[in-house]
Amino acid sequence: MADVEMETQMGLDSEEDYGELSDAELQEAFSKGLLKPGLNVPLEEPKKAVNNIEGLKMCLAEFKKNLPWVERLDLTNHPAVDVLAKIEGTLNKKQSSGEIDAEDDFQREMYFYRQAQATVLEALPKLKKLQIPTKRPDDYFAEMAKTDQHMQKVRKKLMQKQMAIEKSEKAKKLREQRKFGKKVQVEVLQKRQKAKKAMMTAVKKYQKGMTDKLDFLEGDQEGKKGSTASKSQMSKKGPNAKRKYKDQKFGFGGKKKGSKWNTKESFNDVSGFRAKTAHGKGGKKFNKGGKKNKRPGKETRRKMKARK
Repeated sequence: MADVEMETQMGLDSEEDYGELSDAELQEAFSKGLLKPGLNVPLEEPKKAVNNIEGLKMCLAEFKKNLPWVERLDLTNHPAVDVLAKIEGTLNKKQSSGEIDAEDDFQREMYFYRQAQATVLEALPKLKKLQIPTKRPDDYFAEMAKTDQHMQKVRKKLMQKQMAIEKSEKAKKLREQRKFGKKVQVEVLQKRQKAKKAMMTAVKKYQKGMTDKLDFLEGDQEGKKGSTASKSQMSKKGPNAKRKYKDQKFGFGGKKKGSKWNTKESFNDVSGFRAKTAHGKGGKKFNKGGKKNKRPGKETRRKMKARK
C-alpha cells in the first residue's frame, strides 16, 4: 500500500515512468528513500596508471647496495647454443634467436637448461680468477638431506626395478624363440603330412589302376642313393683315428668265435705234423737228475697228512 501511495504522490503509474524522470527528480527521490535497491549501478572511475620514473629510481637507490660480484653472484645471459642440433643441422632460426614456444614443455625446459649451461661457462672462469674453489674437497663431510638407510632403500628399489626389466626382456626373447621354433616345427609337420597325403593318393590311384607309373617311389630311391653316396664318400676318406687305434689293438674285425675249428682243408693238411712232438718224445723237458717232478696221488697225500 505504501508503494502505491508513493507512486501516486510522484505521479508514476508504472516502472517505465522512472526512465522519464530528470536527474533532479531522481536525486530528490533518492534523498527521500523512494528508490528501490538495484535500479541504479554505481560507476567507478578507471584507475590511472602513473609511471613515476623519478620516484622509482629514488626507491631503487634507497635499497640498492654496491656490493662486489662475489657477494651477489648474479649473471644475466642468453642460453648456450645447442651444439648437437647445430652439428645435425636441425637448428631453427627461432631457436638460434632465442624464440621459443612457451606452451611446449620440453622446449621450455631445454631453454632453461641451456641458459644454466651458459651461466656455468661464464661463472667458472670468474671464480677461478678470484681463486674461489668450486669443487668439494676430499675430506669434506656434510650432513646429507637423505639418510644412508633411505638411500639404500632407494638403491634396492632401483636394482629390483632393473632386474624386473631384465627378466621381462629375457622372457620376451624366450617367447619369441618359442614362437619361432613352434612355427618351424609346424611347417615341418605340415610338409610331412602333405608329402604323406600325396603318397597315399598316388598309391590309391595305382591300386585302382588309374595310373601305371611308380613315380611316387622315386623319393625313397633318391634317399637310398644319397645314403650309398655318403657311405662311399666315407670309405674314400678312410677310417678316423679312433677306428685305427681299435683296429690296431683288437684286430680288423671278422669272425672270432669258432676260428680254431677244423675244416676239410686243415684236416687234410699234414705239413705241420711232427712225430716227436705228437708221441711225447722230444717235446717235453726233463729235470737234470733225470727224474720227473711228479705229484703224489690223492691217497698218498691223505696218508701223509694223517702221519703228521
